[in-house]
Amino acid sequence: MSDEARAGSEEEPVRITDKRKIDKDPAVEPTDADPAAEAAPSAEPDLLAERTADLQRLQAEYANYRKRTERDRLVAGEVAIARVLTDFLPVLDNLDRAKAHGDLTGGLKAVADQLDDIFGKLGLVAFGQVGDEFDPSIHEAVLHDVSDEVTVATCTTVMRPGYRHGERLLRPAMVGVSEPSGPAENTGQDQPEQDQPE
Repeated sequence: MSDEARAGSEEEPVRITDKRKIDKDPAVEPTDADPAAEAAPSAEPDLLAERTADLQRLQAEYANYRKRTERDRLVAGEVAIARVLTDFLPVLDNLDRAKAHGDLTGGLKAVADQLDDIFGKLGLVAFGQVGDEFDPSIHEAVLHDVSDEVTVATCTTVMRPGYRHGERLLRPAMVGVSEPSGPAENTGQDQPEQDQPE
């Protein structure tokens, strides 16, 4: 580089110009009063309250949506489990018949015990015992007789156990029912005779 070029570059200093305007005295208010600026402070709290209410409503709707979807997910899971358990009921019937005949031994007994454990963990409950009071909502009566040994309608034979999963009835118990003989016979005789028109 020549001496003249070097001398020319050293002579021109770098300058930075800040073109921002700074208010020197912040306590001094502008003399020009803007009507829109005066209306803005009163409108801002109303707008803020409206936006806050909107946000709270959206949060509540989202919380309700989450609860509803969680409830629907749990119900769908319960329905799916109930369907699978219903499909396995004939298998349980066959295992019960094998137990009753003494054919459930060895490896098959171990499998049956594991199935009982699994179904118990899933919430499958068997019902329907000899001596239970007959309830038409959970028992299916296929035999009927009258007996002096019972005071109310009672299950005296269980052909097939019933099953429930939680509150859901999967299958009613198939039973034979005995009813008391006394009240059934007396109901027709104890009624007073009505006067017949002449």
